[in-house]
Amino acid sequence: MPSRAGFPGAQDAFVRDLAQVSVDDLAAVGGKAANVGALMRVGFDVPPGFCVTTEAYRQVVRGTPVEDGTIADPRAAREAILAAAFPEPVAAAVREAYARLEPGGGPVAVRSSATAEDLPGASFAGQQDTYLDVTGIEDVLDAVHRCWASLWTDRAVAYRAAQGIDGSGVALAVVVQRMVDARAAGVLFTADPVTGRRRQAVIDAAPGLGEAVVSGAVDPDRFVVDTVTERILDRRPGGSPIGREPCLTDAEARALASLGDRVEDSFGSPQDIEWAVDTAGRTWLVQSRPITTLYPVPVRDAAVSPDDARVYFCISLAQGLHRPITPMGIAAFRLIGSGFLDLIGRRPERILDGPGGFAVGGGRIFLDATPIVRSAVGREIFPRALDVMEARSAVVLRELFTDRRFSVLPRSRRRFARGALHLAARVRLPLLVGQAVISPAAARRRVRRLAVEVRSRDVPAGGDIPTRVDAVAELLFRAMPLAPRSLPGAVVGFALLGLAGRLSRGSRGSGELQTVLRSVPYNVTTEMDLELWRVAVRARADAESRSALATRTPRELAAGYRAGTLPVVLQQSMADFLDRYGHRAVAEIDLGMPRWSEDPAHLFGVLTGYLRLDPDAATPEQHFADGARDARAMMLTLVRRARRRGRLRAAGVRFCLRRARALVGLREMPKFLIVTAMSRARTAMLRIGSELADSGRIAAPGDVFFLDFDEVKRAAAGEDLRAAVSERRQRYDAELRRRHVPRVLLSDGTELEAIGSGSVADRAGVLRGTPASAGTVTAAARVILDPVDAHLEPGEILVAPSTDPGWTPLFLTAGGLVMEMGGANSHGAVVAREYGIPAVVGVPGATEAIATGAEVTIDGASGVVTLAAGGR
Repeated sequence: MPSRAGFPGAQDAFVRDLAQVSVDDLAAVGGKAANVGALMRVGFDVPPGFCVTTEAYRQVVRGTPVEDGTIADPRAAREAILAAAFPEPVAAAVREAYARLEPGGGPVAVRSSATAEDLPGASFAGQQDTYLDVTGIEDVLDAVHRCWASLWTDRAVAYRAAQGIDGSGVALAVVVQRMVDARAAGVLFTADPVTGRRRQAVIDAAPGLGEAVVSGAVDPDRFVVDTVTERILDRRPGGSPIGREPCLTDAEARALASLGDRVEDSFGSPQDIEWAVDTAGRTWLVQSRPITTLYPVPVRDAAVSPDDARVYFCISLAQGLHRPITPMGIAAFRLIGSGFLDLIGRRPERILDGPGGFAVGGGRIFLDATPIVRSAVGREIFPRALDVMEARSAVVLRELFTDRRFSVLPRSRRRFARGALHLAARVRLPLLVGQAVISPAAARRRVRRLAVEVRSRDVPAGGDIPTRVDAVAELLFRAMPLAPRSLPGAVVGFALLGLAGRLSRGSRGSGELQTVLRSVPYNVTTEMDLELWRVAVRARADAESRSALATRTPRELAAGYRAGTLPVVLQQSMADFLDRYGHRAVAEIDLGMPRWSEDPAHLFGVLTGYLRLDPDAATPEQHFADGARDARAMMLTLVRRARRRGRLRAAGVRFCLRRARALVGLREMPKFLIVTAMSRARTAMLRIGSELADSGRIAAPGDVFFLDFDEVKRAAAGEDLRAAVSERRQRYDAELRRRHVPRVLLSDGTELEAIGSGSVADRAGVLRGTPASAGTVTAAARVILDPVDAHLEPGEILVAPSTDPGWTPLFLTAGGLVMEMGGANSHGAVVAREYGIPAVVGVPGATEAIATGAEVTIDGASGVVTLAAGGR
């Protein structure tokens, strides 16, 4: 029977007693051994054993092609390791350690422990090999040898590549532990790995060894336990053998859940734990690793009670931003949010400590939507807005309305009305609405003046750094009022479109009203995209420019542009474009993202794609003109039908539709103005970053965006923040690889969309979303997670998690659009309609269900995406 203490033995370069190992020894013992050692040190019951260190692995690979860790063929790497002789000094150390652990040559478990394994960002669960019930020193040595080779299994190599882990820096240790004579064993998750709910233990258990549960060889018993109340929420016996009693009693399941809770508290994060109950009823912990698939629970700047349930809505995704936001980008959001609160008459500091406000999780910004959900007016307005902007989120939020934790609070209507009236008065809303209705041209001129106003704002280049940082903060704080001052025109346009729909009800078909919005004028984003197309047209007509685009990479072209050495036509055309639109970017709402004026490589990549369009094919400008013609024709049709019901009705439909087309193009202006202000702020912060880098406070000018504004002041005062920046960059890079970001999260970690959601397909090969742009197209899919350096062939269907204006140049030559986020009037849907490409949005899991190159049919009128047989 295992004892709680470690075995007595010497510590050398090749063998370590597990009881003496800690997380500080990660490089020598790997993640699994470090975690097991940490469990022992805290006092949990863990089978004793020893660890064969990474130095032993380096001994065996020395002189082989695997030594530098860069071998291309995993099979060749495994064969090279297995063919290498087992170093005698290592073998001697293992023999001695095994003899001390099991003097009679008893059974042990031999487990791989990689240096990149069982870490908060990468669990590597099941990627390397484990051998159980190994007896005798020769078999132990053989198992150790095979564990070394398993560092190079195909699955482990692929996992490292997916996690962005450099194989040259990875090594493998091996854990050898005494076997537990198990009556039952299995896996315990201290948080629900599917829904994400914390403090809800999920236990899979089976008689005998737990490896059968881990490998999926048996259908285990399952218990779900609320670790706060100790109530068993679910109990399901396994399927084999039929009719047997569960291998754990309810009391044992509760005790195991409580034990897991203590392990989670010790490690500070939810854990995936392997355990075993021996024949005497004692519970042993075999290993513990972080559950890396859980999305981090958003953290508010001001703490709330753990018993106070909150609802967090992901603003990042709603803005078309799937990637994380830099720390300074998050700080800028806080300032802009404070500006909004000031506008509606609330104290700006409420953005930090009020019942609403922002929270941050996984580098994304979430809105604490609890006050909205608990408000009668919020329940009426917010989901309806999401119906057209982000339809799946609206569905998820409505599911909360029956949850007693989020019942409506008294006087919520009065508070909303007070804020709305204050906002209307501050921005002179009645006047702006009246102006838009009477004279759309005057409304557009007023918005253009706002654009001139924001472009004139700047931060002084001189003065001390704290003063300039304060000026940047003031610029961002004052940027928020620009949005509501520029928005009324577009709101009036959509309202009149809705009124036209009511007046023409019964005389129009599905999707016909949306046709009126094809190719609307005065949209700064579509104007930008068409201007970039004209750059391509000029380049195609110039032999030198055409050759440069055809033979150089986007990075080379960008470098040439910055050096001023591109062919004259291409150089001047791009300079003119960037003079107007250089402040824009992919993920442009993040202050930390480079603007196109800094790095135009993405634009050159798009231009190269444009030139692949068949010269005889219809151009984007022709498509845009055709769309405008279709819109005018549909307006005449709807007016003609309305005339059958009266001249006054027909006049009303005509007036509403004309005003709608004249105004809805202004919908892009609020973001355009804020992004313009952000560009000014970014320029100032880059100058400050250069000064801090020159003085050694940070390593490079761009590192300034991994600090917040107060930290920049501290750096200016002499504090060295390079270590903080490095750690944040690592977290940021890890989040860039995250494929799934939840729309709505509860404060206990529950992702509502994962509860009983099942598959988004109603039958094999069919995905459903929100109809966004009518039309049907069948073509090859291209899954793109980040448009920078992306390659999209003309006519391919673009499949993306979400989009913002930085993506839209790709729309000009796309055959269709499928998007995981969005609703009928989300940014991607609107632009797709304007360009006349079929689109389906709000398709959960589309980037995982669809593979690049698969043939896909999308029906933009019904919201159905169909994969050809074998399309995944």
